[in-house]
Amino acid sequence: MDQKAFEKAMDEIPQKGASEKLKALQDIRYRWIMESYPENATYRGYPGGEKDWTDQSIKGIERRKGQTRKLLAASRHINEDKLPENEQLDYQLLYQDLLLQVKGFQFPEHLLPVNHMSGIQRNVPAVLSAMPKRTAADYEDILARLEKLPQLIDQTQILMEKGLKQKLTPPQITLRDIPGQIRALIPTDPKQSPLLKAFYEMPASIPAAQQTRLRNRAQSIYQKTLIPEWQQLAEYVERDYIPNANTETAFTKNDDGIRWYAYKVREETTTEMSPEEIHRIGLEEVRRIRGEMDAIIKKTGFEGDFKAFTDFLRNDPQFYYDNKEDLLKNYRDIAKRIDGELPALFGTLPRLPYGVKPIPSYSEKSQTTAYYQPGSNEAGRAGVFFANTYDLKSRPTWEMEALTVHEAMPGHHLQIALAQEQSDIHPLRRNKFYTGFVEGWGLYSESLGYDLGLYTDPYNEFGALTYDMWRAVRLVVDTGMHQLGWSRDEAIEYFKNNSAKPEHDIVVEIDRYLVWPGQALAYKVGQLKIKEIRARAEEALGDNFNIRAFHDALLGAGALPLNVLESRMNTWIESQGGEISKAQPVSDAGGQAALN
Repeated sequence: MDQKAFEKAMDEIPQKGASEKLKALQDIRYRWIMESYPENATYRGYPGGEKDWTDQSIKGIERRKGQTRKLLAASRHINEDKLPENEQLDYQLLYQDLLLQVKGFQFPEHLLPVNHMSGIQRNVPAVLSAMPKRTAADYEDILARLEKLPQLIDQTQILMEKGLKQKLTPPQITLRDIPGQIRALIPTDPKQSPLLKAFYEMPASIPAAQQTRLRNRAQSIYQKTLIPEWQQLAEYVERDYIPNANTETAFTKNDDGIRWYAYKVREETTTEMSPEEIHRIGLEEVRRIRGEMDAIIKKTGFEGDFKAFTDFLRNDPQFYYDNKEDLLKNYRDIAKRIDGELPALFGTLPRLPYGVKPIPSYSEKSQTTAYYQPGSNEAGRAGVFFANTYDLKSRPTWEMEALTVHEAMPGHHLQIALAQEQSDIHPLRRNKFYTGFVEGWGLYSESLGYDLGLYTDPYNEFGALTYDMWRAVRLVVDTGMHQLGWSRDEAIEYFKNNSAKPEHDIVVEIDRYLVWPGQALAYKVGQLKIKEIRARAEEALGDNFNIRAFHDALLGAGALPLNVLESRMNTWIESQGGEISKAQPVSDAGGQAALN
């Protein structure tokens, strides 16, 4: 958002009325996000930034920081006590988010713009793929973005260079795939480039002559500017960045790294839990789940120990497809089976559909097993469950049910699409992503597989436990590597000893935790909190507990910090006739008081 427009909007905030001030500030904040980060606007279907990329210049970054500080200052002038109860939650979330973001400005996150999991080599093709492609004007917007890409590439490289001078880079060992990821965007044949894919799939409603003109212009931009710019970046990464990158793997080895890691843990989990406490919980969960896994092994009649059984699961051909389409078909079949069972668990289901697609070839090698990309009713785009079809011998059938439940329904697609369809809450909240809630819900959803008629085969049930174990292991190895001095190899070995996941997946996962410190902790932390809330509701309500009503209440306000979720659900339990013990504390999960 340019400075002049920002100042004008701030000047127009009403001087009186707490509710009026709050609404104006929410509107500005949402507009600010959409205009400051045009890629987000594309995903949301918000008009106005279709031709632009985020300004990643130092000047642009500092401008956004200054504007965020002013938004925080303005939020402090709202008297929360004068807001009606339903608006107090809006205020608390707005204030908390702004305060946490400003606290993060003390750390130079912007000097880490690229890693093998994220960065322009991953984000640019994803944004182009999400852009509308119905009219010639839509394709003109794509062309405008392609023409502006060199500036974004240059800005990104400048940030990388500044980070390198401070020895602030992702761990060297994780950078190996980035040059290949970049070059995968610029094959000699433009038809094979994900950057130009749309220009070879134009709708028939666009006249042939216009199609030719648009395609020729795209090819010209590609040959004259995009290939040289991307190639230069790939060469820089190979020649300068990787050889001189940080050889330490622990994030806490960076300047002020201990405080920075603690901040990331707080940001991702929305709790005040220390890395040491999370590590301890992880060890306890690993022990618990391991006991359940051993019981499944015994039930199968397998003769051998845990390692022998996991080796069997990793290597026996019966658990693997030889054809990518067969793998995708099975995911789609599982999704169809789930759909018919959902009304038993949910009173409200989203209208937005979703599909199952393979992860794009340019990123599949270093991408995790699967991910979900939200859709948008405003943009006319369905959600997508992306499944990895690279190296089929790393894609066992016994993990597919748990994975589908997590990424699609009733996991990410159900929760995120429902949040987007909550017309009674501000769009700022409808589109908010709290990792502890969103990923906690995804992992909690895996446990619903039993209610959905899944996991009837002992191997699929072991797969579900493997996925639960995977998230428990994350608590141990993320904190182990970043806080407690574990090496990368030690983390890989611990993972292998406690999971049946294929070794390729394990290495990809460990390298993910190295470049996204703290993020993977949110899954299990969030799941445990949701399970705790459900157990409390079941105990308090007894025979009056209704799982459909419980899930609708849990998801009905969109994503929330975990402490806010717990407080809200305690109120819901009481509204249903349950009694919450006054001695029962609401766990400290980063509320406004804790952030001051």
